[in-house]
Amino acid sequence: MLHDARYWEPAPGGKLLCTLCPRGCRIGDGQDGFCFIRKNRAGKLVTSGWGRTTGFAVDPVEKKPLSHFYPGTSCLSFGTAGCNLGCMFCQNWDISKARSDDERSAPWTPERVVELAIECGAPALAFTYNDPTIWAEYAIDIARAAHARGLKTIFVTNGYIGAEAREDVYAEMDAANVDLKAFTEEFYRKQTLAHLAPVLETLEWLAKEKKTWVEVTNLMIPGLNDDPAETRRLAEWMAHHLGVDVPLHFTAFHPDWKMLDRPRTPAATLTKAREIARDVGLRYVYTGNVHDPDGQTTFCPGCGEPVIERDWHAVRSVRMRGDACAACGTRIAGRFAATAPGPTSGGRRFVAA
Repeated sequence: MLHDARYWEPAPGGKLLCTLCPRGCRIGDGQDGFCFIRKNRAGKLVTSGWGRTTGFAVDPVEKKPLSHFYPGTSCLSFGTAGCNLGCMFCQNWDISKARSDDERSAPWTPERVVELAIECGAPALAFTYNDPTIWAEYAIDIARAAHARGLKTIFVTNGYIGAEAREDVYAEMDAANVDLKAFTEEFYRKQTLAHLAPVLETLEWLAKEKKTWVEVTNLMIPGLNDDPAETRRLAEWMAHHLGVDVPLHFTAFHPDWKMLDRPRTPAATLTKAREIARDVGLRYVYTGNVHDPDGQTTFCPGCGEPVIERDWHAVRSVRMRGDACAACGTRIAGRFAATAPGPTSGGRRFVAA
């Protein structure tokens, strides 16, 4: 099923310039863009990503990862196929490197997706798995339908998006986790076939825009982006450009896709990175993809007491009154329910595609 795409303009030679992301694909008639799902058909840009998914799952919001966005609640997670980056280490490569017409997928209208979330008891929708930027039109339509029914929306993304689409997408998103894959242009150019600067621009824009709650993830790959000096530069940039209240997640790599020659990230690497970022002044720094209750707990920046204790993705205890530490009253940055949730299992329940 093909759907009209936005974010394009005519280009010389009968091609179409896709302006959705900084890649700026020039697509000839009958050809597809880098992401596979945006296509030039008879001089018109269309997308095969609208109305198609590769499956749904009910996840804890902590798995996105988001630690300061209604902790302990769940979200209905889903994606399509394709991606606008070419990460050699992609850990969802079976989806992100697939062509949508190769995926067994049924048409899902925005209203049908929202109804499924409500049936599953999920108060939020998470656009994830492959990068939702490439199916922006579908994400926007679903988000509007979700808001009409009182649901929240979450964008899990690489941050590689054009200025026009960025305005439209994030006007409909309540939260985002942006994957800052490294802090060097060399890494982005060689390992993702993209560039660092547009991602930093998106993050700065989000920090100033302030409507969307933002958290950042850095997947640490041994020998490529785990140097302590790079970690310090990344944390210092965040403190200066985003502010010390934006949460940062350091997560562990495992060998996958075209990067099978690197070992798994040692837990000690994540612990050291967390120490560096906290030393720089970031208030909320976490570790992920490893068992580290201390590194997954939220501590009050005022008195140092644990305010949200986690074990993996499960919330074990909450010591907050509204959005403040119950012990000293210091406000904790984020989005919190008026009544804190009870303990959660952190489990995952799959539902039909």
